[in-house]
Amino acid sequence: MADSTTNDPYKFKRRGLLFVLSSPSGAGKSTISRMLLAAEDNLQMSVSATTRPIRPGEVDGKDYHFVSVDQFRDMVADNAFLEWAHVFGNRYGTPKAPVDAMLEAGRDVLFDIDWQGAQQLHQIAGGDVVRVFILPPSIEELERRLRARGTDSEEVIRGRMDRAANEIAHWDGYDYVLVNDDAQSCFEKVRTILHAERLKRSRQTGLIGFIRGLGKRGE
Repeated sequence: MADSTTNDPYKFKRRGLLFVLSSPSGAGKSTISRMLLAAEDNLQMSVSATTRPIRPGEVDGKDYHFVSVDQFRDMVADNAFLEWAHVFGNRYGTPKAPVDAMLEAGRDVLFDIDWQGAQQLHQIAGGDVVRVFILPPSIEELERRLRARGTDSEEVIRGRMDRAANEIAHWDGYDYVLVNDDAQSCFEKVRTILHAERLKRSRQTGLIGFIRGLGKRGE
């Protein structure tokens, strides 16, 4: 499905935005992310660097940039990350250079990161960042979804549930908060937020020239 803004004849040149989706594991952010990427032509997923081992079916450079702990530490020392964090015993970080290039080209970048990453990103990038937090309809439903996956041990599920409580406690650090009781409905709300944020005056870098042109024609 094409980006619905492509039919706008007055679509001004604009700076891209950093669109953050966060949620506890099992609340649906990965599903919503996939739906959003399929629907929006001008949206690209940020590819994180990680120290965790590559899994079957994953592709280096597409799913993640797989690096050693020493390489990751060197990148931190070189200030090469927009944000980074320890998650479940591994390191994850967002390389700065490709994101900056996409923003300057007017492309939007999607982030599937936790509250710590969202906070760091906002501290560094400020007005370029839009933060959306997705809640489960209940804790019981969250646990049911995690168990329905059939991929995690009881220990891992307990760990994810403990982490969920901590993540939910940071809901007020986000610009928008949604409850995902239906994936399609939640996706439509997330997409509406994306479209509205693209139209903010501060991001319409070509608007000033257009308005100046209107003033000249009125002279």
